[in-house]
Amino acid sequence: MKPRRQRHLHALDLGAALALTAMYIGFARLTADDGQPVYTGPFWLGCLIAAMVGLPVAVRRRWPLAVLVAVLAALATASLLDIPREPYAAAGLAAYLVALAEPARRSVPALAVTLPVACGAVYIGEAVVTPAEDSRGAAGVAGLVLLVIGGAWGTGFTVRGRRAGAAREQRRRSERALDEERLRIARELHDIVSHNLSLIAVKAGVAGHVAEADPLEARAALKVIEETSRSALAEMRRTLGVLRTEGAPLGPVPDLDRLDLLAEEAHRAGVDVDLTVHAVEGLAEGTQLTIYRIVQEAITNVVRHAAPTRCRVTVEADAPEIRIDITDEGPPPARRPAAHQLPGGHGLLGMRERAMMYGGSFEAGPRPEGGFAVSVRLPAEGNQ
Repeated sequence: MKPRRQRHLHALDLGAALALTAMYIGFARLTADDGQPVYTGPFWLGCLIAAMVGLPVAVRRRWPLAVLVAVLAALATASLLDIPREPYAAAGLAAYLVALAEPARRSVPALAVTLPVACGAVYIGEAVVTPAEDSRGAAGVAGLVLLVIGGAWGTGFTVRGRRAGAAREQRRRSERALDEERLRIARELHDIVSHNLSLIAVKAGVAGHVAEADPLEARAALKVIEETSRSALAEMRRTLGVLRTEGAPLGPVPDLDRLDLLAEEAHRAGVDVDLTVHAVEGLAEGTQLTIYRIVQEAITNVVRHAAPTRCRVTVEADAPEIRIDITDEGPPPARRPAAHQLPGGHGLLGMRERAMMYGGSFEAGPRPEGGFAVSVRLPAEGNQ
């Protein structure tokens, strides 16, 4: 569409150039009421001036400053030779493009030179060389020329400013979208890596601890590590594949039906999860992914900081809001002196960001009776 629009604009400029040239050729042949020619010079010179006034307008988009200089010189010559004066329409067209296409450091000086030259030529031609008006009338014609050229330049300058503002806003939007996409990818990768590596780390510790005393349990722990590693690699490959190419195969987006799998994985890592999911049918895919990732990260923190322990997960949706609550009983007595502290890293930050994306609220902290609690509220309106 852009090349077609450019061709259209160049065609309009060519039409304006031919019209202005024809008009000035007509001026060169114009006669007064008494039958005497208004322009008394040779016709070929009038045609040359007409060509210099009109034809450069056809290429004003390519060389705006050069066109303004050429047109201004031709119009000033026409005024001094008493070719009938018009309000410097060609200079106005050229000045508009100068203000639109050139930076202010060039367009402002160009205007500062153009206005006195044009007004001075019109005034001298009207009041001195071939007096057709008194000084007041000549000043009025010069003022009209000033208005036409200055108005055209001002319009071009305003349009340039608006276009620059729109371009800056578009860049800001693009940068903001890029930052949001980077943040989304970072959250997804963090949730995938953090959850699976936490399970692997817990089971590796179990295997190392019971390797000699209970080889069967150590073997079972190694089996969990193997399965978790395969799952993590597959999910990472799908995620990275999407980033590399648009044609990458997409795996299913995690939804609330897979919360049972999270509970099973946590159980294998030593956390018994009591899962309650109620009235979540019909939630949008993005909302389900957000809920899934929040629950996943909360369970991961329980596995990392409190296992073995018990954890209760409740997800409920009704008319006003979606409630997500994850509470655990804290680490066993043997680990309790180390305290069930606020998890480090980016887990809590990621959960908060996911909640904020939907205009929800997020709270997390130790419970007075022991353990840790995460509470998220998301607006249900617009999600179903």
